[in-house]
Amino acid sequence: MTIGTWTETHAVNAPTYKLWHLDPDTEYEIRVLLTRPGEGGTGQPGPPLITRTKCAEPMRTPKTLKIADIQSRRIAVDWESLGYNITRCHTFNVTICYHYYKGHGLNKADCLDMDPKAPRHVVDHLPPYTNVSLKMILTNPEGRKESEETIIQTDEDVPGHVPFNSLKGTPFEDKIFLNWKEPIEPNGIITQYEVKYNSIRSFDPAVHVAGPPQTVTKLWNSTHHVFSQLHPGTTYQFLLRASTVKGFGPATVINVTTNISAPTLPDYEGVDASLNETATTITVLLRPAQAKGAPISAYQIVVEELHPHRTKRETIGMDCYQVPVAYNNAGNGGSPYYYAAELPPSNLPEAAPFTVGDNRTYQGFWNPPLVPRKGYNIYFQAVSSVEKETKTQCVRIATKAAATEEPEVIPDPAKQTDQVVKIAGISAGILVFILLLLVVVLIVKKSKLAKKRKDAMGNTRQEMTHMVNAMDRSYADQSTLHAEDPLSITYMDSHNFSPRYENHTATAESSRLLDVPRYLCEGTESPYQTGQLHPAIRVADLLQHINLMKTSDSYGFKEEYESFFEGQSASWDVAKKDQNRTKNRYGNIIAYDHSRVILQPVEDDPSSDYINANYIDGYQRPSHYIATQGPVHETVYDFWRMIWQEQSACIVMVTNLVEVGRVKCYKYWPDDTEVYADFKVTCVEMEPLAEYVIRTFTLERRGYNEIREVKQFHFTGWPDHGVPYHATGLLSFIRRVKMSNPPSAGPIVVHCSAGAGRTGCYIVIDIMLDMAEREGVVDIYNCVKALRSRRINMVQTEEQYIFIHDAILEACLCGETAIPVCEFKAAYFDMIRIDSQTNSSHLKDEFQTLNSVTPRLQAEDCSIACLPRNHDKNRFMDLLPPDRCLPFLITIDGESSNYINAALVDVRRPISLLDV
Repeated sequence: MTIGTWTETHAVNAPTYKLWHLDPDTEYEIRVLLTRPGEGGTGQPGPPLITRTKCAEPMRTPKTLKIADIQSRRIAVDWESLGYNITRCHTFNVTICYHYYKGHGLNKADCLDMDPKAPRHVVDHLPPYTNVSLKMILTNPEGRKESEETIIQTDEDVPGHVPFNSLKGTPFEDKIFLNWKEPIEPNGIITQYEVKYNSIRSFDPAVHVAGPPQTVTKLWNSTHHVFSQLHPGTTYQFLLRASTVKGFGPATVINVTTNISAPTLPDYEGVDASLNETATTITVLLRPAQAKGAPISAYQIVVEELHPHRTKRETIGMDCYQVPVAYNNAGNGGSPYYYAAELPPSNLPEAAPFTVGDNRTYQGFWNPPLVPRKGYNIYFQAVSSVEKETKTQCVRIATKAAATEEPEVIPDPAKQTDQVVKIAGISAGILVFILLLLVVVLIVKKSKLAKKRKDAMGNTRQEMTHMVNAMDRSYADQSTLHAEDPLSITYMDSHNFSPRYENHTATAESSRLLDVPRYLCEGTESPYQTGQLHPAIRVADLLQHINLMKTSDSYGFKEEYESFFEGQSASWDVAKKDQNRTKNRYGNIIAYDHSRVILQPVEDDPSSDYINANYIDGYQRPSHYIATQGPVHETVYDFWRMIWQEQSACIVMVTNLVEVGRVKCYKYWPDDTEVYADFKVTCVEMEPLAEYVIRTFTLERRGYNEIREVKQFHFTGWPDHGVPYHATGLLSFIRRVKMSNPPSAGPIVVHCSAGAGRTGCYIVIDIMLDMAEREGVVDIYNCVKALRSRRINMVQTEEQYIFIHDAILEACLCGETAIPVCEFKAAYFDMIRIDSQTNSSHLKDEFQTLNSVTPRLQAEDCSIACLPRNHDKNRFMDLLPPDRCLPFLITIDGESSNYINAALVDVRRPISLLDV
């Protein structure tokens, strides 16, 4: 019955009755009416019984939540209107449950009761850029229903601060190396870092510390920076903050103080500061020093006794006498020096004389008379000291020779003058004669060379290449190529190279690319035959040339490669010395004398100047490369000495440490930090990619207030046998190296295992790409020949020689296809634009080029897919995976096939994707 109307009437013939089909959670009024058969009829309803049914379980689960708004730390959710037909009860609860995992131990789950009448609720206090799982639960006293889980990612926010304990500054005198780690709460994708820094105080009063802050911006993947051109002894404040697309987060602050520098003394080089000298004294001129980073705290005069058997002390780069030794203590302790005086800086505001041996005491140091029969070196030292840091600079300002016992013989002035006049007259006559002879010789040679150069300038590139070949035909018959010979035009000369005439060290041997004695074993004939011509090839003709060489029946790549001279072509006496044999990985791939890298020798080890490495000229860049072997255990220190000496910034490694079970190169770099004698190498970053790895090192050397950054580019995509299947990865690798090498850096150090085969491939491709860009031609044959004159057997196999051609062809046809993300949209619309003249788009042309350079798979490349037992597993027989890319399935028994029609595919990171 509802509101005064009877809804249902049931006839009951028993004292109990059960009502069916009632609505849940509904109040009902029930009355009993008595009915008598016959005349009695039906009476009035009895007193009412009012009761309510129980709730029923909700009818169904709520529909999926709708996301109304997503912010970085809150999510607004909507849900459908929950009517009685769904809730089956007038009393019900709506609960939103969520959970997320943020990392770093941050895992949270919670449930929030909602207002049932409100169709929207906000879940807040969420972490940014996090996947949050949400679900809605409808509950009444009789049961519950849950919606499906909805996963929403919160929006990005500004990042948290960089962890203070990860922010480390390593000070030097004029540099600070700063490195850090990503914020613990990145709150999104870190796009860049910003470092603001300025000086806040200095020990040097001459330094102005009130200047505006400077700003350095670093990309997301670079978490270190070297701040240079700083003032010594100065405290710098660094404010580092990270950024996402939402902006910069809070800054982390660190103060770092640069080391003080030793004072700068006036230049005494070539100047004798001696003013007066007696038997027991010597008066010298002292000039004040200039402070660098800290005030000068003292000047010191040091006297060193000369001994006839003692090695002469070098004044450049020498260690100063920092331990004070008084005269009396020097005699008792056997010290070769003593402090004659220590002067406060106020005593030397300007240049002033000082007498060594005046028998006076200065700041507790006695300045005794010098012994006439002894020789002395006089040193002048300036000292700066602040907060337990002391720096000393010194210079030798005078030398007092020992007096001899023999009386001085004074020659007769008249006789001396006459003798001098006679000697001068004879010398002048000889000198005039020599000068006249030289002038005549130079004029004759100059006229001959001018005539020959004029003739040579009229020739085409093919004639120039012919001259190169003519030169090679004669090079087995003569030990030295003369400069005036017109056939002595090298490959480097013909392409505007400027050969390097000296090595990089002070003891370098003078040499030219081909102007050196050629060594041929006895009985070896010259491989270059008359009439062979290897001209440069136009880039436009390269595809046709390569196809012709690959299909030629008479003269192809095989004959061209075999025409190279194989084996030793110059002397290598230094490399063959017994003390250097252990420094060579292979006894037949060692360094020629004329082009080898000469290291600065280590003290007391004259053989330490050798390393198995040679200078190689680049395109219009003398000695742009160093080709070397993969270091062995004994040469790791020598390798880093070479990197430091040559000021190289890039190392190119084209081998793996172990291939086919054989060690190809010793691991010469650390995973963290390693000390190699006086070098400290620290790996600060590693970027693994699909086919190569980039490692960034900092290189420090004891005794040098300098920190250098060296990058190692390790190409891991070269197979154990043969050459890469395609050149795309290597070309990308070469471009990355070229882009990363600073213009002011030293030679690029390239090595594989022996430093000849893959090393030669890399260098030839790099040179030829530059030539193709500048001249529109490539000269691969003569380039390989020029490299072999600098290092033995560069480019070791015919397969490598062909690969060089294919790589350069791919580079010339395809060019650089990488597009920066920020430019992709504009580049895409440009590529799909239809050219009105060709009625084609650049995208279509690029795809056709891709098809032309992609190698066609042959049946033998897919031998496993073509096996009869695997036919049924291939949907299409013209779409088969090559053997080299197959993922092999694990089989339970030997009869099952481990084949599936799928291929492993590289991505940018070293993760294999499966393409099925």
